[in-house]
Amino acid sequence: MDFSQLLPSLGGSVFTLVAFIVALSIIVAIHEYGHYIVGRWCGIHAEVFSLGFGPVLLSRVDRHGTQWQIAALPFGGYVRFLGDANAAGGGSTDNVDPAQIRRSMTGAPLWARSLTVLAGPVFNFILAALIFAGGSMFNGTVTDPLTYKDSRDLPPIYTSELMAGDQMIAVEGLPFGTDGTLVDRLPVQATLTYDVVRDGVPMSVTGPYLIPPAASGINPRSAADDAGLRKDDVITAIDGTPIVAFNEIVAAVNAADGAPLALTLWRAGETVEITLSPRRVDLPLPEGGFETRWLIGVSGEPFFEAATETLGPWEAVQNGTNMLSRILSSSLSGLWHIASGQISTCNLSGPVAIAQTSGSMAAQGAQDFIWFLGMLSAAVGMINLFPIPVLDGGHLVFHAYEAVLRRKPSERAFNVLMIAGLALILTMMSFALLNDLVLCP
Repeated sequence: MDFSQLLPSLGGSVFTLVAFIVALSIIVAIHEYGHYIVGRWCGIHAEVFSLGFGPVLLSRVDRHGTQWQIAALPFGGYVRFLGDANAAGGGSTDNVDPAQIRRSMTGAPLWARSLTVLAGPVFNFILAALIFAGGSMFNGTVTDPLTYKDSRDLPPIYTSELMAGDQMIAVEGLPFGTDGTLVDRLPVQATLTYDVVRDGVPMSVTGPYLIPPAASGINPRSAADDAGLRKDDVITAIDGTPIVAFNEIVAAVNAADGAPLALTLWRAGETVEITLSPRRVDLPLPEGGFETRWLIGVSGEPFFEAATETLGPWEAVQNGTNMLSRILSSSLSGLWHIASGQISTCNLSGPVAIAQTSGSMAAQGAQDFIWFLGMLSAAVGMINLFPIPVLDGGHLVFHAYEAVLRRKPSERAFNVLMIAGLALILTMMSFALLNDLVLCP
């Protein structure tokens, strides 16, 4: 389903808010369920599982004695364990029935408390990996040999004689393969010659330029997104100059050096004019580090959809975990580069930016929105493992202290560190919000 069809009736801001609430609720529910279920497995009783804060709208008590509830403010959630105000630790057993101390968070063995705390972020990582694995299974892997299946919708200037089932051998005499310079060696013209095998017979047919200036994806909160450019739009001219290749967009953006560009778009048979200004963006490099470039936030891909074959579950899970690993590595590298001043602090997003991204991804379609959920789940899991009091990672540090010294931190030290951690989190959130609204809107 294309959620963008709902925009006229819901309104952009309402749609964005709804998308954000849905995304956040799913991520929080998974995170808190991790705390809850592992705590239950470890013999720790959960008194309340709440999705949201504030006045309770709906609630029920299950056979385990846990109250499940939906509260009025849908911007988070929590699990309250016996003798504890949150899912991580602290609290007191003063008001706990002595017979129930083992079932409380503070009275449970250290291993049980640690596993319960760790479970929230781990469940976020599991969700992310499963989403990425599911995406791999849904999209499949390209068949060998490369086989034409269908073409994206393009302006009439791009003619094609290709048919479903054609095995793609070469374009303009250059073999298809892993050579990353293939596109750079092609003549820039609307129609190219493709060597194919059709029903066992080699032949040459015409087809569109390999990577036309069509938007296969729009980056959220990018210049293109803000200007109203949509997925599958085809850029036919820049500043009045006709173009036929995606590389011409790249060249024009680089040459503009941040100056406004007037784009002519072909949108499902209609002509649309927009103007946008490229933005400087820090991009992670495969070998590590970052590269700063001018971008408008549009991605391109070959004009045709290739035939695919379904991945097996194990291959899909491997792809999912590898994707999760790359995202976590890139995110940690980005935070380090921000902290060391090597890249802009505008790479740090707050709740407004996340909400806008939620709406943008939902508008591009269900698959893009689900993929975003995986990215967000990975980020939430990672942030919660930071060794900051208040976060799960901070409580794991307290548990490590207890494991080494055989005693818990004093109540006074615990409270001071919790306040310091809360102050640090609020400071970071305020800075991120300032980024969203003032510094990097």
